[in-house]
Amino acid sequence: MQRPESARPARAYAAYAKRLDGRVVVRRFDPRSDSYDVLTALLHRAFAPLGTLGFNCPGVDQPASATRERMLAGECFVALGNAHLVATMTMQSHDPDSRCDSFRSRRVATLGQLAVDPVWHGRGIGRSLLAFAQHRAAARGATHLALDAPHAAVRLVDFYRREGFQLVDVMRFPGHNYDSAILCKAVSIANARMCAVGTTQIEVARQAGAVS
Repeated sequence: MQRPESARPARAYAAYAKRLDGRVVVRRFDPRSDSYDVLTALLHRAFAPLGTLGFNCPGVDQPASATRERMLAGECFVALGNAHLVATMTMQSHDPDSRCDSFRSRRVATLGQLAVDPVWHGRGIGRSLLAFAQHRAAARGATHLALDAPHAAVRLVDFYRREGFQLVDVMRFPGHNYDSAILCKAVSIANARMCAVGTTQIEVARQAGAVS
């Protein structure tokens, strides 16, 4: 995994990302070659807009040790464009200790630390990661995929609802200064086999025109 943020100014990297076409590879995080620090820096950039709005989401400023702890609790995937980290997500089969009923269910896979580098927004990467997550959840025997987002982050919640997620609960998690929308979507086993190996490729759009 290359480190563009240390190799070139952010503005130059943004220009590079806009020119890049082709496919993005989604695979499992590999601690032998990938960096917890680089992934944490991506989370900070991706969650910065929510932090600006006043939401103290963990991804806004969590240390690399917290990123690693959350990753080890599930299955972390990274999306790479020409070996550059552009997005990530972590899936957990279920969270038996969660205060949320949906997250505790053994038939519900939970999705967290879903983030797309801001310079890659509008390329369809977030939408493709959600599709991959749904197939992956089905391949692991889940019937539903659930996630949470600040309930007052209307644009983000609307994005998930357009992708077929339904609002099933609103609750406040310990340590958060905001109410979380719990969103859930049924997953199909029809295409589960495509994600059995835990890797895929997604097409990257040239022009920005949609929420990531």
